[in-house]
Amino acid sequence: MRPPGGSRGEETNAEQQGPTVCAGALSDLWLLRTCSLEGFGGRGWRRGQDGANWERKSPSSSPGPPAAAVFAKSCDLSKSCCPTPGKGMGARLGMVECAARKLAGCTIFVTGASRGIGKAIALKAAKDGANIVIAAKTAQSHPKLPGTIFTAAEEIEAAGGKALPCIVDVRDEQQINSAVEKAVEKFGGIDILVNNASAISLTNTMETPTKKVDLMMSVNTRGTYLTSKACVPFLKKSKVAHILNLSPPLNLNPVWFKQHCAYTIAKYGMSMCVLGMAEEFKDEIAVNALWPKTAIHTAAMDMLGGSGIESQCRKVEIMADAAYSIFKKPKTFTGNFIIDENILKEEGIKNFDVYAIKPGQPLMPDFFLDEFPEAVTKIRESQGAVPELKEEKLHPQAKPHSGAVEETFRIVKDALSDDVVKATQAIYQFELSGEDGGTWFLDLKSKGGNVGHGEPSNRADVVMSMSTDDFVKMFSGKLKPTMAFMSGKLKIKGNMALAIKLEKLMNQMHSRL
Repeated sequence: MRPPGGSRGEETNAEQQGPTVCAGALSDLWLLRTCSLEGFGGRGWRRGQDGANWERKSPSSSPGPPAAAVFAKSCDLSKSCCPTPGKGMGARLGMVECAARKLAGCTIFVTGASRGIGKAIALKAAKDGANIVIAAKTAQSHPKLPGTIFTAAEEIEAAGGKALPCIVDVRDEQQINSAVEKAVEKFGGIDILVNNASAISLTNTMETPTKKVDLMMSVNTRGTYLTSKACVPFLKKSKVAHILNLSPPLNLNPVWFKQHCAYTIAKYGMSMCVLGMAEEFKDEIAVNALWPKTAIHTAAMDMLGGSGIESQCRKVEIMADAAYSIFKKPKTFTGNFIIDENILKEEGIKNFDVYAIKPGQPLMPDFFLDEFPEAVTKIRESQGAVPELKEEKLHPQAKPHSGAVEETFRIVKDALSDDVVKATQAIYQFELSGEDGGTWFLDLKSKGGNVGHGEPSNRADVVMSMSTDDFVKMFSGKLKPTMAFMSGKLKIKGNMALAIKLEKLMNQMHSRL
């Protein structure tokens, strides 16, 4: 059995004949040290009054990490996951194996668990022998998004867990309640809820249809609220009792509202559920939020950013490992907005290259985190009291100039093809300041594509404002578009998803520029 403690943790044998324990799981090694050959009833421990659970003999005896104590109090020894303690080496090692599998027997309800981060969290818990409720709406294969609730169930059971696939659209309260009832009927309760299901549209106010606004509000905010409400009565009965929302810290910097106001509101609604419910259910249920420091590679990210975006992303396993670290904490750990990398650093992890899709490559920062404080300060100073980024007034030149910008567009034009146009379907307008600047366009909607100086004949889908130097650096690969945007060097108006797609073409230009 491979115990938890980080999907990449080193392993060592506790005995030549027996289960392996994770070298990084200090609480498990401490548990092994405190157990005597008389089983688990040795130094510092005794049976509880119920005769089934184990507890510390006294606060002063054999101090150890909280995780081990939490396990000893909450693990039901009558369940199959934990062998009944007895005498001899076998009993001792059996208890250590059980301690290492901290989520064994726990029931975890995960929305959106058919793929991506939700499935990764489920698989991590399944390795402990957890019961996983896969609450997602994909029952049949999607042409662009692989995975269904049934394929996820197969993977979960292969990993060592038990699975209950439920067709759930979190916009439908009846489907949520039905899945919760089935979970309680099959597994006896619910110990952890992961609100992972989410909808996204990175579009500004005028370009976001009402249908998409309703979708994001209903899935992100309302879906999280209703699923939490349905699970709370059963979570209150659990000794573990965690709600984890995949949502960001509540950062009110206007830059995170300007380009995708509806999405930000919907996502922050999930975070506000954390803020409110953590206080409402204090001492009963731990309620926290988890958010990645960098972009995470999922099928949805591929759809947003296109092929090649994965090189700037981390694997879903980093979020699974971070979630696992949160689940190990007591109920008093509540109301926190946690960044994946930060909590794993607290766990002792130093090398994060293991989580990178392409180690050594620059990573794309995720939304809602101010990773460039100097740039953010500059943006705020330029705004004054107006919650909107002020854009530099640019004066297009009457005619194109020779130089690096014109040469860049010439190379771009030579690389255009019907395939590139078909894959992109967007018109880009560039407002460039500095030498060789002015207004330029890249038409990837017309047959064969086109570039030129001045405004495009049809309305641009995306308008990008930046200096000529940064423009050339961006197309030559010396400046990542996302980094340029996050640092304030690049300002974008229009469809953010189409802006991300342009990066695919830029990657093709690197060898020529």
